[in-house]
Amino acid sequence: MITKKISIKIPTGLEARPVALLVQVASQYESTIYVECEEKKVNAKSIMGMMSLGLAAGEEVTVTVDGKDEEAAIENIEKYLSSK
Repeated sequence: MITKKISIKIPTGLEARPVALLVQVASQYESTIYVECEEKKVNAKSIMGMMSLGLAAGEEVTVTVDGKDEEAAIENIEKYLSSK
């Protein structure tokens, strides 16, 4: 299991299109992937769950990945969330 704090650098934050793209990235992996912000923890493969977080640019989230492809998953999720 890998847990990592990641800052969102996408200028628009996680609105509809960026959330859909994040879900696509997360869905490529077998590992379970959760994104946590404050008291909420949601499955990164769920569009509705991710939209419910309402994340803005500059916010920090904790991403937890568990499974056999966890290293590749966390690397690509971090790359996506850190892109400008």
